[in-house]
Amino acid sequence: MPAKETIARLAAWSIVVALGVMALKFVAWRLTGSVALYSDALESIVNVIAAAAAFWAIQVSHKPADSTHQHGHHKAEYFSAVLEGVLIVLAALLIIAEVWKAWQHPVAMEQPWQGLAVNAGAALVNGTWAGLLIRTGRKGRSPALVADGKHIMTDVVTSVGVLAGLVGAVVTGWTVLDPLLALIVALNILWQGWGVIGSSIDGLMDKAVEPQEHMRIRDIISANSRGAMEVHDLKTRIAGRATFIEFHMVVDADMSVGESHVICDRIEEALKAEIPSVRVIIHVEPDDEAKLPKGTVAVPFA
Repeated sequence: MPAKETIARLAAWSIVVALGVMALKFVAWRLTGSVALYSDALESIVNVIAAAAAFWAIQVSHKPADSTHQHGHHKAEYFSAVLEGVLIVLAALLIIAEVWKAWQHPVAMEQPWQGLAVNAGAALVNGTWAGLLIRTGRKGRSPALVADGKHIMTDVVTSVGVLAGLVGAVVTGWTVLDPLLALIVALNILWQGWGVIGSSIDGLMDKAVEPQEHMRIRDIISANSRGAMEVHDLKTRIAGRATFIEFHMVVDADMSVGESHVICDRIEEALKAEIPSVRVIIHVEPDDEAKLPKGTVAVPFA
């Protein structure tokens, strides 16, 4: 897993990259007067704000647990991602307002090829940086970094579409293509913003791990549970980089506390070796008092 210093450094550089790309896109808009390129530049303002929010959230999320946040600060990154989603939606609404103006008074672009070349350069920088953020964020279990990377990648996709459409507009002379492309960009941004908000809300609501990961966790427990009898009520939740796992483990009623503790330690060590930033809670039950919750099925151990 990437070190927290690497994630924090990338988050800081994201602000610098976002500022540079924003400057290039506004230059492209000024050269052409295109409302589609203006919409692309507006989204870049959101990128800058979102990068700053992600940097703040990552700094907070890496703080150790304290007396008032005893389970850590992992969920701070979800607040950043929600903010980014809201800003994306706001940018889309601003773009739609500009589209309406341009639709009523369409104008031909000025210096189109120079502006398009500048915008293409900005898209190339964005694409390279977005790929790096997404890969690193997934390895480091950083929702804020992944959300930032996905937002930037959305920006790249829309930029490519805008560039292709504007080339067609310049060649054909159809000025109506400019506001039409801007409207498509706005709708795409709205869709992506909703996706970012939805995934962040899942994290804030303590969403469980995916079914495949749940089965992997169960297999790890089973492979390291020699001496135990069964497990039930296995529950998981994800909070940023951390995965919380808890379950009830049934042992022989005659087993000593020390012996059951050895089993718990072995299971915890195995889970920590396979799952980054895992937190494990095991409730040990003697077999003569174990009660399975209604509707659950015990999983026997080998």
